[in-house]
Amino acid sequence: MSTQDIKQIVREKYGEAARRVAAGSASSCCGSSPCGAEADPITKDLYDNSQTSMLPEAAVKASLGCGNPTALAELKPGEVVLDLGAGGGIDVLLSARRVGPAGKAYGLDMTDEMLALARENQQKAGVENVEFLKGEIEKIPLPDNSVDVIISNCVINLSADKDQVLQEAFRVLKPGGRFAVSDVVTRGEVPEEIRHNVLLWVGCVAGALSDQDYASKLARAGFEAIEIEPTRVYNVEDARALLNAKGIDVDAIAPEVEGKFISAFVRAAKPAGCCASACCTTATA
Repeated sequence: MSTQDIKQIVREKYGEAARRVAAGSASSCCGSSPCGAEADPITKDLYDNSQTSMLPEAAVKASLGCGNPTALAELKPGEVVLDLGAGGGIDVLLSARRVGPAGKAYGLDMTDEMLALARENQQKAGVENVEFLKGEIEKIPLPDNSVDVIISNCVINLSADKDQVLQEAFRVLKPGGRFAVSDVVTRGEVPEEIRHNVLLWVGCVAGALSDQDYASKLARAGFEAIEIEPTRVYNVEDARALLNAKGIDVDAIAPEVEGKFISAFVRAAKPAGCCASACCTTATA
């Protein structure tokens, strides 16, 4: 499957999810039935009531993430934050409140329907220090060294060119800037057919990296202080219905699946002395 094919699949799935929310239904990227944040084991219980109570209902319903990066990123007043794959805007709006009026939160998305929903949610929430941008996470429409923190919620795993995404993230971060994303990763060896089918369920597109590959790609992009912290482990029961429909004997493959598909909080930093996207590479060459 080509890069453009994957982008089109993701665009269609997330556009459909935004339309369901706009029509008053909960959303899920992983199937046609709207399982939503209350029923889907991937998206449920990510945000507490103190966070969701201050947001429009549509922003909560449109959440398609696998974690809560805003709770883990340690945002500070006055910082500039960029959310890669902002969706309905829940993490952008929460980030904007954390960085306060002196800070700013950008949300980047390639899907027109999600952008429209996010801007509507911003208006309803009355949050002014937010800007939603149309674009792709492989080509971020912001200048070099312009962002303090990059967050993302289960989106980088959807990209067919993760190296480019991480290089772009590195480019736009200020020296000392932080990469703090939630994403789906795998741990250990998993048979390819099983890996593909489980990841179709967990992440909508079967593109999640192993934790080791993720760390290696971050290092190649120039990041340091790389950490991958599991936040939720998916078990075989979570995916039983999907795997049974694929003709897979769930009980037989359980030992090969248990504990190997996780949501994780991925941390890294741009070196403080690195002022441009290529400077660290040049310095270590």
